Amino acid sequence: MRKFIRFASLAVTLTFTATPVLAVPPNQNATATARIVKPLTLSWVRDLDLGTIVLSGAGTWSGANVGITRTGSFNCSNSNVACSGAPQTAQYKVTGTNNQVVTINTSNVTLTEPNSGATLLMSVDSPGTVNLGNSGSAGVVFDLGGQITVASSTPDGTYSGTFNVTVNY
Repeated sequence: MRKFIRFASLAVTLTFTATPVLAVPPNQNATATARIVKPLTLSWVRDLDLGTIVLSGAGTWSGANVGITRTGSFNCSNSNVACSGAPQTAQYKVTGTNNQVVTINTSNVTLTEPNSGATLLMSVDSPGTVNLGNSGSAGVVFDLGGQITVASSTPDGTYSGTFNVTVNY
């Protein structure tokens, strides 16, 4: 009888340990989503132009800043330079998916005068980001400004360089 009780209690123990635990459903199921966005396109609209900068012939001087902000405000207020022409910002157009924020990446531009090989470093004024809003497929035009520093020793000539601009979501 003792063997029978032992065997019966072993069978009950095995039954309890082999019985699976009942799964409890979560209070809410998780949702999976994926947002698909169109690839961005970046198109050139116009070039930046600082106009003509005339250097003063009076003595040796340095540190005359000439530039235009991305909002179109032109600065040529140093007494050692005189500026003329029609300065304008550079413009690009970015297109993509509506209601997305686009990051604009750009670096300073090296302007080179081809005859002398002289260079000027132009610091770029960028908006940093633009919002495509509801015009994503139509695109948004944004401006880039720039500023150079000239001195009495800056060689004359036409300086030019290219912007390195990329955009990302």
